[in-house]
Amino acid sequence: MTKLLLPTVHPKRVLFALAGVGHRTSSRTFWSVAGTADPAFIPQVPTVHQSFCVFQPISPEEALEEENILKSIAWPKTSSMTSLKNSSNPKCSKFTILPKMGGGQWYIGDQLEVSIIMKDYNCHPKTSGGDFLVASLKNRNLQAGVSGQVIDHLNGSYTAVFLLVWEGQADVEVILVHSSEAVTVLKRLNWENPDRVSFKSVFRLGSVAESTVCNICLQPTVQPVCNFTDVCTGEPWFCLKPKNLSCDTRIQHSKGDYLLPLKTQVDKLFMVKINLKVPVQSSGSSSVTVYQKSKGTTNTVLTLNVLVMVHLYGDSTVRQWFDYLTKIGDLKEFNLQTQKTTGTRTSPLLSLDHNNRILVTYDCHGPPLQYISIATSQLHYIANKLDSIMGGSNTVVALSVWAHFGNFPLEIYIRRLLSIRRAVLRLLTRAPDTLVVIRG
Repeated sequence: MTKLLLPTVHPKRVLFALAGVGHRTSSRTFWSVAGTADPAFIPQVPTVHQSFCVFQPISPEEALEEENILKSIAWPKTSSMTSLKNSSNPKCSKFTILPKMGGGQWYIGDQLEVSIIMKDYNCHPKTSGGDFLVASLKNRNLQAGVSGQVIDHLNGSYTAVFLLVWEGQADVEVILVHSSEAVTVLKRLNWENPDRVSFKSVFRLGSVAESTVCNICLQPTVQPVCNFTDVCTGEPWFCLKPKNLSCDTRIQHSKGDYLLPLKTQVDKLFMVKINLKVPVQSSGSSSVTVYQKSKGTTNTVLTLNVLVMVHLYGDSTVRQWFDYLTKIGDLKEFNLQTQKTTGTRTSPLLSLDHNNRILVTYDCHGPPLQYISIATSQLHYIANKLDSIMGGSNTVVALSVWAHFGNFPLEIYIRRLLSIRRAVLRLLTRAPDTLVVIRG
């Protein structure tokens, strides 16, 4: 049964009372978080957060792990923008493929290094790090690609490191996603305005329908709030209560508006084709040719005597695996009619190769989810889906969760992964032969 939150107005803050135990406090909001399936996951000591987001309860041990994770992935100190001319300019910046150590040809298994030098709009070398760079190797003919590890030397220079994994041409691509100055702005926005990406839900009973705003990070309000916190995982989710309908009439989830509250000068750090997701050019050749160390003939015959089940869970990046697998083999997608109600391609998806006894399924993860529209009956948290499968040597599970969490505090993403990890451990405990693949 969905719980209704009844707010009590105080002079300096709004208090929301939720059924359950465990508390989160902030300068503006006090939440009593609904209990999880396992009380051991509820922290003994309240945690203070300056955001108005509700964080899933975790154990003291996991809280320490979360703290260590945040320290290990802390972004280098970035500077605020004093002038656009002093910010990172991808057109002046360059990357260079470094020669192979010891010389000679490139072979599969070798490590390729690329030097990246970032410059400002005066084409002067930057003297500090913090740029968000994505480096990859691609071969479009083979439809092959691999991401590189980008090392920030904190002085305006970076090194991208790749493992060469296919024979043939490998093209280097370096993208400036955000300048270090833009990262400074985004870090502030993620903390101060985590609700800048809004979500909506449709509530319907008969001919009466209403739409309200939903979020993990729901601004304090005097309006009643529907609590859709998952009873098994403890994952929080809230919607403003419709005026004339009950919380139990929620039928559809969709993304809402995207607001970027930027000052006039700061918005120049987010210009498409100028300094937002723009390629960095090469100072020389941008590709290498990769050879096999030794060629031989290998005949592989795969015989399947049992049903093989492949379960894909997560965002659209793993849904693309479903699309690819369905195209290359004898898998035939079974129409589950999910698109009739939403008008777009959403989960669940299912493909079956009857002759070879292969089943492939895809389910999206639970909110936050920036889908155009999806029935709430099809919104499932990955941890719950993992708890529902038997597992075994004939079962493959692939997970990918990240893209829809970019505008929230990192704690929300970390706690979602902790919840999924607990479910993975439960799965591997009851079915150790299950293969679990995590897309990085």
